[in-house]
Amino acid sequence: MVATKKTLVIVESPSKAKTIGKYLGSRYKVIASVGHVRDLPKSKLGIDVENDFEPQYISIRGKGNLIKELKKEAKKAGKVYLATDPDREGEAISWHLAFLLGIDPETSCRIEFNEITKSKIKEAVKNPRAIDISLVDAQQARRVLDRLVGYQISPLLWRKVRKGLSAGRVQSAALKIICDREKTIQNFIPEEFWTITAEFNKKKNFTAKLNYENGKKIKISTKKENDRILDELSTARYTVNKIVEKPRVKKPYAPFTTSSMQQDAANKLNFNTKRTMMVAQQLYEGIDVGRRGTMGLITYLRTDSVRVSAEAKSAASAYIEERFGKEYSANNIFSGKNKDIQDAHEAIRPSDVTLEPESIKEYLSKDQFRLYQLIWTRFLASQMAAAKYDSMQVDIENGKYGFRANGSKRVFDGYQRVYKSTDEEKDNLLPVLKEGEELNLKDIRGEQNFTQPPARFTEASLVKTLEELNIGRPSTYAPIVGTLTERKYVRREKKSLIPSELGFLVTGLMEEYFKEIVDVRFTASMEDKLDEVETTGYEWKKIIRDFYGPFSEELKKADAAIEKVVVEDKPTGEICELCGKPMVFKAGRYGDFIACSGYPECKNTKPILKTIGVKCPKCGKDIVEKRSKRGKIFYGCSGYPECDQSYWNKPVAKVCPKCGNLLTEKITKGERKLVCSNQECNFKE
Repeated sequence: MVATKKTLVIVESPSKAKTIGKYLGSRYKVIASVGHVRDLPKSKLGIDVENDFEPQYISIRGKGNLIKELKKEAKKAGKVYLATDPDREGEAISWHLAFLLGIDPETSCRIEFNEITKSKIKEAVKNPRAIDISLVDAQQARRVLDRLVGYQISPLLWRKVRKGLSAGRVQSAALKIICDREKTIQNFIPEEFWTITAEFNKKKNFTAKLNYENGKKIKISTKKENDRILDELSTARYTVNKIVEKPRVKKPYAPFTTSSMQQDAANKLNFNTKRTMMVAQQLYEGIDVGRRGTMGLITYLRTDSVRVSAEAKSAASAYIEERFGKEYSANNIFSGKNKDIQDAHEAIRPSDVTLEPESIKEYLSKDQFRLYQLIWTRFLASQMAAAKYDSMQVDIENGKYGFRANGSKRVFDGYQRVYKSTDEEKDNLLPVLKEGEELNLKDIRGEQNFTQPPARFTEASLVKTLEELNIGRPSTYAPIVGTLTERKYVRREKKSLIPSELGFLVTGLMEEYFKEIVDVRFTASMEDKLDEVETTGYEWKKIIRDFYGPFSEELKKADAAIEKVVVEDKPTGEICELCGKPMVFKAGRYGDFIACSGYPECKNTKPILKTIGVKCPKCGKDIVEKRSKRGKIFYGCSGYPECDQSYWNKPVAKVCPKCGNLLTEKITKGERKLVCSNQECNFKE
């Protein structure tokens, strides 16, 4: 009896291979390519500019044995299915695999699925298709374009500024956005303004703000104006002029796209984009959840779409009606910014809405549970009814001046039953009032204010801005901030992103010599062209040809015009105790440090010690701010390594009354508390 040949299924990751292998059974063999198998070489440009920008792909170094194994298994198999991720990158990996394994890309060799569940995998196997060359070309266009920019501007920066620098099509545009915001903050001139608030008594106290003078919006710029108006208001009567009562609804948010998930995870879970994507990948690829076995808990994590399948909508509706009641269910329809791109994918949602986060908490890591809970509640809320409010707006007159008070009360929680947002309103009830009624003034006061500069970017707000400006794509957001911090263009201070002098310097050079690369509109229009390759089959090499002509001229001009930039090290004011030369600040891989200006003859270095005014309880030396190899701030004794006292939270010069250890600052949701540094002591202040 001749043994039936197995069907070979090639996926990208080993954990995904393990999950899918369980679903398909013994007639299938599932193995992983472990990402890309062919790519452009790292050691050279790898694009034949003279031969119409033909990419010179090579097998990735270190993958020789894996490729041999793939070829051996493909030869043995009765059929080969390429089951890489359902996006441009995944399509390109399948195309490269087809090339290496001698598979005709026009045959039905490609299968795809948006979620790793038994039913979806079996359905995918029944519906193979040819490789989508438009998707492959869209990936090639982006890869070639980014290589031409990065591999030709970066060496220029190495020669003219400093080794180890880099530029990139999306990276450089993002850096300019951060630098522009910092310039706006630096140049900001605060403007004084005053607000006048009246407090009235009608069974309960309520407040109203001065809004109008003679029917026009009022602006009070000085204390003199404020005092004059307060003087005028102290004599006249306050009368209710108009009351407007109306119902208002607050609709739920759309389910997550990649970028909205990254933003929400940053704001609510304090995850950076890299951490969010890593944990989401684990949830997508499959986790053993007890009796149900191993399954993918969420749909594919890289998507621009807010679309939800009819099947998922129906399941959510049934769950909501059973759990909360029919009045909580709603047929909400959301539309994305771009309906064509990546709309083959759904929004990010749980694969099975009935799998409540709490029911599988014991099988998940802390990060997995928190992110799954965020995705689950966001999706569930998106399928629920709007929250309903009764709102009331009261206009109060005092001669020529008009005050306004706003009140609201939530009468139906709707989607807010499960999803808490940062802008959720609290009830603000006004007393029962009548038009024409005279009010009893309890207090009136003016308050001085100043206009504030825009906030610095955080990773979350940068991702939001990049998405709004149509720069980059979900898969590109995660590495951007990491690259900018590694290159010392940007530093993180708490959550804020602050450009360094080097960041400003590189942006200045890019603005002067490569205007289009850092121009937001140009970068966005290039994204649209790359999308066109995918949606219309537009010739990808034409985009490269049109771009490269002017770009190559800019490169020549920049190389000739840019003088060698000397980035001078700042002196510390200290003298090297070994050779007597001045000590200077230097930038290193793990942060700034102090070094002798006589390098390489003198290799004396020291860490930068930022004291916090607290003495070490062990040895009496200063406690200083330090940075771990991963860039996280902690606090340790300046006498290290002789004294190894350290703290993750910032210590204060105050001891615990219970155990005598130092108290430390802990900030939770913006609130500062003092807690004991001894983990076995539960003292809080």
